[in-house]
Amino acid sequence: MQTTGFLKAFWALTRPYWVSRERATGLTLLATVVGLALMAVYMEVQFNRWNNDFYNTLQNKDQADFFRELGRFTLLAFTWIIIVVYQRYFQQMLQIEWRTWLTERFLADWLRDQGYYRMQLLNLGTDNPDQRIADDLRLFVDYTLSLSLGLLSAVVTLISFITILWGLSGAFELWGVSIPGYMVWAALIYAVVGSVLTHLVGRPLIGLDFNQQRFEADFRFSLVRLRENSEGVALYRGEREELAGLRQRFGAVIANWWKRLSSSCSPRYSATPSLFSRRRTRAKRKSAS
Repeated sequence: MQTTGFLKAFWALTRPYWVSRERATGLTLLATVVGLALMAVYMEVQFNRWNNDFYNTLQNKDQADFFRELGRFTLLAFTWIIIVVYQRYFQQMLQIEWRTWLTERFLADWLRDQGYYRMQLLNLGTDNPDQRIADDLRLFVDYTLSLSLGLLSAVVTLISFITILWGLSGAFELWGVSIPGYMVWAALIYAVVGSVLTHLVGRPLIGLDFNQQRFEADFRFSLVRLRENSEGVALYRGEREELAGLRQRFGAVIANWWKRLSSSCSPRYSATPSLFSRRRTRAKRKSAS
């Protein structure tokens, strides 16, 4: 039920921009970013093939091929840099377009029918709506694009490299059973187990991150309120009370920060499949020589 509610809320925030009149610009930028992301994955495959050819050249002690592979690497690196830089550039353009549209819409809704005043009177639990508009919309657009494009790149990379890893693996005998492409299955099992453990360890960070934004907003609001009411504070000599309040709010920021720090120690496991693959490749080269 919580997942369904989250997806409904996420879709309610995401859908309006992509069906609005300004969607043409957003869709064009999105298609460009997706295309560049796929090209970046293709370049990773080319780097993987170059790595194999380069070390074969070193093993064969072929000077002509060695310099040829260096030139090939220079071309691949130059192309990859251009792709990554422009992908980031167009992704930031899309973030600006999307955030601008969302900010204008939320500001209009907040100011309509004196909503900003009614929210303060009714006190429905919405804290710091001004900070939410300024920060949460930025984070929502940033995280949505980063996670969705990252997921797309990860899936395409998985499909692309499974064939390479399958070719390197061969068969493995386990209890009399031959397992073809054993490194593919080992890497998948390893990734699933690591992802589950990371989710279990990092799940408390969801609420802690939300509270961090709230405490930071409370602290900033207190500083702004002190600046705006500086004359009254100075007239009544309320520096001591204001300092105590500021310290209390900043203490909540630091306390929640320590909780986040203690919950952010997730297992790192990305290097192990790469290590398996390298060992298998080296073994093949030794057997070939």
